Amino acid sequence: MQGIPLFFLVAASIGGLALVFLYPSLSGEKKAEKRRDSVVRTGASVPQRTVRNLQKPRREQIEATLKQVEDRRAKSATLSSRITQAGLKWSKNKFFIISALLGIVAFALGFMLNVGLLPAIGFAFAAGCGLPRWLLKFLKKRREAKFLAGFPDAVDVIVRGVKAGLPLLDSIRMITNEAPEPLKSEFRGIVETQAIGIPLGEACGRLYEHVPVAEANFFAIVVGIQQRAGGNLSEALGNLSRVLRDRKKMKAKIQAMSMEAKASATIIGALPIAVMTLVYLTSPQYIELLWTHPTGRVMLGLSAAWMSAGVFVMRKMINFDF
Repeated sequence: MQGIPLFFLVAASIGGLALVFLYPSLSGEKKAEKRRDSVVRTGASVPQRTVRNLQKPRREQIEATLKQVEDRRAKSATLSSRITQAGLKWSKNKFFIISALLGIVAFALGFMLNVGLLPAIGFAFAAGCGLPRWLLKFLKKRREAKFLAGFPDAVDVIVRGVKAGLPLLDSIRMITNEAPEPLKSEFRGIVETQAIGIPLGEACGRLYEHVPVAEANFFAIVVGIQQRAGGNLSEALGNLSRVLRDRKKMKAKIQAMSMEAKASATIIGALPIAVMTLVYLTSPQYIELLWTHPTGRVMLGLSAAWMSAGVFVMRKMINFDF
């Protein structure tokens, strides 16, 4: 009977480590992030020192701005920035303390279940190193989803304010009073940053550092170009709002079209575990050979490895990015 909790603890440890450390490479997420950063990041940050040549045509100024946007390279994502992007106000020391506590609790749990020293250490490593980073990634994606849900409406508020004759900064202040989180806190940060003397274009550029999505970068590029080259800001932001809503519709359409494939993948991935559980409940002596006999353990390990590979492949096939 002790083989069952041992198997599930080891499987959970291996699965957690694979999810945190191997899945981003196998699923292509790291490659996609590098490609996205090399293309769109960071007109977000307009250079601090700008040489203004008033005799240059407006078109040349815009081309120079876009060239500077494309030439910027992505900064390495530090732990502090990932904590900020997740919407947490933790320090690095607090993050490490929480990770250590989770590892200690997991080790004590494994030791109490008598799973052995090495499995307990592996389980503690997965809980202490993998679980906190997975939590940061989960909170970051959830915060980005909330931001994208209300961002087009916030841009529309700015457009209506600019068309009514309000300055851009006053239109942004309206969002800090009415918009939900995290839009309220992020735009309040823009207002506070501009209040200490930083140009508005650069202040908007820092939005991408806190919410690293393409939509925030588009907004920073539009404001940065308008601050440097002038132009009809309401028209530019109106076009941006239209693009944001089209991207939102496309994302919803992709999710709807991929739901059938995701449901099929979920059923296929859960079927072996469900069958094994049912067989154990009905005929435990029949399936106990998988963890009591050496050959059964080898077969169980190989089956888990092949099943994990299949899950990763299916995940890659149904993970659409645009």
